[in-house]
Amino acid sequence: MQGSLPGASGASDLSERTTAARDRLDEWVREVVNWHFDPATGCLFWLDYATTLGWDPRQEIQRFDDLKRFPEFQDEWLRGGPVQRWIPKGLAGKPVFVFETGGTTGTPKSRVGLEDFRIDYEIFSGTLPDQHFPRGSNWLMLGPSGPRRLRLSVEHLAQYRGGGICFCVDLDPRWVIKLIKKGWAEHLQAYKDHVIDQAVTILQAGHDIRCLFATPKLLESLALRLESMGTSIGKMGITGIFSGGTEFTPQWNRFANEELLDGAYMTPTYGNTLMGLAPSAPSGPHNNYKIAYYAPQPRAAIEVVDFDDANKVVGYGETGRVKLTTLTKEFFMPGFLERDEGEREPPYDAYPWDGISGVRPYHGFASTTTVGVY
Repeated sequence: MQGSLPGASGASDLSERTTAARDRLDEWVREVVNWHFDPATGCLFWLDYATTLGWDPRQEIQRFDDLKRFPEFQDEWLRGGPVQRWIPKGLAGKPVFVFETGGTTGTPKSRVGLEDFRIDYEIFSGTLPDQHFPRGSNWLMLGPSGPRRLRLSVEHLAQYRGGGICFCVDLDPRWVIKLIKKGWAEHLQAYKDHVIDQAVTILQAGHDIRCLFATPKLLESLALRLESMGTSIGKMGITGIFSGGTEFTPQWNRFANEELLDGAYMTPTYGNTLMGLAPSAPSGPHNNYKIAYYAPQPRAAIEVVDFDDANKVVGYGETGRVKLTTLTKEFFMPGFLERDEGEREPPYDAYPWDGISGVRPYHGFASTTTVGVY
């Protein structure tokens, strides 16, 4: 079951579609749990873990809320190896990628991947308006390279949307984090200039690039560089941008749309190596540029939970920590407390399940988190 993000529909009542989406999530939970805890298809990690539980997840987990029976997923489980313990037996023999997180909270975590990164971005592609992201267009990926899921995902997105070609810069976010921690401001600026130099070179090379991924910080730096050259993102031919990062605030969203983009369309996203990609509901002057993200349910689900009780979901509009559950045949991760916090948002017409706004580093260790280029 790959799933797809539903489109808006005026024919059905939102509450009915919210109930239907929850039923679909429960059904998918049963299928994924059965897969990962079946000795014939599961991975060694979960099969070994099951022997410590004293109960059979295939019998006891029948709906999403039952996943609370598992203890909180520990990020240390994804640090170190062997990574083969995460490969499901049911997928043995297929080509495997290893993707790593950025290391903003310590030693990077690893996730094995086969097709998830392609599936997630094919689903996301359905949320992009063709008039701003023309099919067959070439892309510029202004983001991290190296062992990152994001680079291959954006490259696949370009290819999937009509055979476009994705051009990439060479960017090591771990070096950026080291420069920040050492306080080497001059070196940090030089490295940022180096990355923007690459982007400008690609844009000036005649590749007819129309679409762009960039983190907010790098997008702003690119726009300011182009302005200093007497041009702009819009004048360079960019018509569609998808962007994501921990500092994507309503204030910055307004600033970018009013001052930086020169008419180019931008859609905010929230994602990481462990979740995939959460698109956002429309934002703009009508809602003071507020950004509400919705996980790609049923493949991943986000809950905004109480800071002191991870099994208690906060009320709508209230603040809590992000609790992520990833549910695919490749990767099962129930109840992981993310590095982020935000406000719980109600279901939206196009995404009839809970969302989150105001995403920012979790205050419990925000002072020890270095977000770097994000």
